[in-house]
Amino acid sequence: MMPTRLIPRLDVKGKNLIKGIHLEGLRVIGDPQAFARKYYEDGADELLYVDVVASLYGRNSLHDIVRRTAQDVFVPLTVTGGLRSVDDVREMLRAGADKVGINTAATKRPELIREVARKFGSQCMVLSIEAKRTSVGKWEAFTDNGREPTGLDVVEWAQRGVELGAGEILLTSVDHEGTREGFDTDLIAAVASVVPVPVIASGGMGQPRDIANAVRDGQASAIAMADILHYGRATLADIRAAARDANLDVRKP
Repeated sequence: MMPTRLIPRLDVKGKNLIKGIHLEGLRVIGDPQAFARKYYEDGADELLYVDVVASLYGRNSLHDIVRRTAQDVFVPLTVTGGLRSVDDVREMLRAGADKVGINTAATKRPELIREVARKFGSQCMVLSIEAKRTSVGKWEAFTDNGREPTGLDVVEWAQRGVELGAGEILLTSVDHEGTREGFDTDLIAAVASVVPVPVIASGGMGQPRDIANAVRDGQASAIAMADILHYGRATLADIRAAARDANLDVRKP
């Protein structure tokens, strides 16, 4: 087993780092590059950039932010939002991203997953899934910050994405996102139990000890967190300590 990765999530609108609840009601937090640098210095294992208005404009506008971040942050960068083609992915990798997350374009044309994986490797291709619970043990995949339904069953879609070449799943619970109520461990476990690739759990981290539930009960390979870090309710050191207290394997910063 690889160590559980701690991944600050930076949702970006224009030039601003923002945060919402259920991916809505966005509030400006500050300069995303400054936060990225701080989290890197605090020992983040990776960083995740999400362009939250990319679907609205049909393009990802993070190239400049990613380019500047890559100059002084030396951990893997994953970028998601508005990437619709192999060319889009190529340009983002040239800007400094190590991996790309694709959601909307993949739901509309699943073959894009295979194309990206073949061109750049499965380790580069992250399938991003925004999940909403529809009934007990069932979730539907959404796009556009949890606003647009796809009709796709989350578990089935995750399996198909991996079959097409996705090397990782970024799994965001829209129901839990921003609520500080903890992760949807049932959702994480439902996906992690059927795919042979790492699952990044995102949405709902309220306190450092929530990491134990996501990893032990949900079998998450990595944790993406935003609110808890952005508002200073805990540091990466606090979360790493909580993981060690729960006997989870985490990297030493």
